[in-house]
Amino acid sequence: MKKRQLFALLTCLTANDAALAQCPQNSDATPRGPIALDANGEFVPAWAKDVVWYQIFPERFRDGDPSNNPKVKDIAGADPAQPPKAWNIHPWGSDWYKLQPYELENGEKALWMHMLRRRYGGDLQGVIDKLDYLKDLGISAIYLNPVFDAPSLHKYDGASYHHIDPNFGPDPEGDRALMATEQAWDPSTWVWTKADKLALKLIEQAHQRGIRIIFDGVFNHMGINSFAFVDLKKNQQASPYKDWFNVVSWDDPKKGTEFDYLGWFGVKSLPEFRETEEDLAPGPKAYIFAATERWMKPQGSGFSRGIDGWRLDVAFCVGHGFWKDWRAHVKGLNPEAYLTAEIVDHPDKVKPYLQGDEFDGEMNYNFAFTAAEFLFNPPHMAISASEFDSKLKEMRELYPKGVAYVTQNLFGSHDSNRIGSHIVNRGIGNFRDWGKYFNLSQVGNNPDYQVRKPNEEELQLQKLFVILQMTYVGAPMVYYGDEVGMWGANDPDDRKPMLWSDIEYEDEVTNPDGSKRAADKVKVNQQLQAHYRKLIHIRNQHPALQRGDYQSILVDDEKGLYGYERQHQGQRVRVILNNSAESRQVALDNADGQHWQELLSNLPTAIKEGKLQLSIPAYWGAVLLAGSQ
Repeated sequence: MKKRQLFALLTCLTANDAALAQCPQNSDATPRGPIALDANGEFVPAWAKDVVWYQIFPERFRDGDPSNNPKVKDIAGADPAQPPKAWNIHPWGSDWYKLQPYELENGEKALWMHMLRRRYGGDLQGVIDKLDYLKDLGISAIYLNPVFDAPSLHKYDGASYHHIDPNFGPDPEGDRALMATEQAWDPSTWVWTKADKLALKLIEQAHQRGIRIIFDGVFNHMGINSFAFVDLKKNQQASPYKDWFNVVSWDDPKKGTEFDYLGWFGVKSLPEFRETEEDLAPGPKAYIFAATERWMKPQGSGFSRGIDGWRLDVAFCVGHGFWKDWRAHVKGLNPEAYLTAEIVDHPDKVKPYLQGDEFDGEMNYNFAFTAAEFLFNPPHMAISASEFDSKLKEMRELYPKGVAYVTQNLFGSHDSNRIGSHIVNRGIGNFRDWGKYFNLSQVGNNPDYQVRKPNEEELQLQKLFVILQMTYVGAPMVYYGDEVGMWGANDPDDRKPMLWSDIEYEDEVTNPDGSKRAADKVKVNQQLQAHYRKLIHIRNQHPALQRGDYQSILVDDEKGLYGYERQHQGQRVRVILNNSAESRQVALDNADGQHWQELLSNLPTAIKEGKLQLSIPAYWGAVLLAGSQ
């Protein structure tokens, strides 16, 4: 396999190809009994309808405590396996593709090796320091990419699930010494490190601001640094963890065999847990259940001090039986916990996980695919307004009642190119073709991918998407930095350090191959940030946009117009999107003589002959509230 192809796997990206991973093929998703429903006939937590999510990649969000920054020994066990000749913390504001002196000293030609070794120093204190920023933006829920002990930058190669990574806390050396006193298989011996306690402080500080937090659960595999795998490799069949992983062969000089095992998608740094078609092996299952309780009811306290739920990595690679048991465990700890799955597939393939005894919602990539096809694809690849309406309807009505309202409506993530760069490169492929587009949107696989900054016309399309995202059915999720204009191709470029106004950034002048290009200024886009803030606050202030029903009221293929109305407890909000290069005159039925106020940009409205009339600029939208004069 070519190194550039292997890179996508080494960085723990999701490729929904079960043939490469040990993913259950015939797992039974049939509910085991009656589904517990609330008074509204729903099984989802009601609060999850009202939130606006913000996804944080901790290592790249904010360095709140430089004293805990990783040292070279802390990255041992992460890809690439070869130890570096030289290594330093990478400068936060440096030109992204520019190799630093220590990288040049290492001498590798492959860019991916440099990128995987980089550490910028982001930590939990940095998240705590920026909670007020998130509160001001209007964010009410945070999804944290993995924070558990692991050597990589992404932390999907967990060394444990019951400890926060020591380099995310204030005392890495002290934490590791304390962790060494445990019997990892025995929860009664588990200690609370300073990093663990800082995570509890983060949860407490977030809750005080009305912000909920969910952790990333990686329950399909661990890393080669994990306590279980280290013991297994050392003690072979004598290890208490001999049944935890998929061992192919043991070290046996007499038989001439060497220790070998299966890794997730063939990646040896990610040994997969052993499982049947229905469930994980008893050992890792019991461990995961214990770690789950630790973070949901920390130190034996009530669930109010714990996390508010989980996002589950590569959920399709774990049998339905495990998820059914685990959901029962989670809901027993906190009935209002929110569970969301990563399953990048057609909605029909996602539906079995969302029947009420596994997950509440999903990372809604199908929303992103559909939005891209209507708003961003070039004409020969685009769908019409009526096709857009039909696809949205299919997704809303496919799942049990309430599910559509709590799905995480995203565009970019740590596993896709950022929205701004997607727009710059629109036409290279169709986002919905996940496997193909995944490679086409990586600079390592597509040398023609444009790495430049989005221009104003392209940012206008991003703003149009945000109008849809913040007013549509489901809980919007912003990937860190999209609101300030960050751009980047797929992994690793979607994981650049966050832009902050108090940090000075070099211009981006370096291409992936080391050549130079026209300078792109790297700074916070305050206009785009204000647009996100305004729309988030509009959503937060209007329950109709959070819990309201949905009705299409304008579908015009010729003019590129699409509109819908949301109603809840007497509140009515209409949203009109103008997905065309021309200003459009719009006339909506207003037989009841209602007055309307345009909330987004104060567009003038008029009532004539029983019609609500207004003009909407090109690639823009209107958010109209009934009953205002």
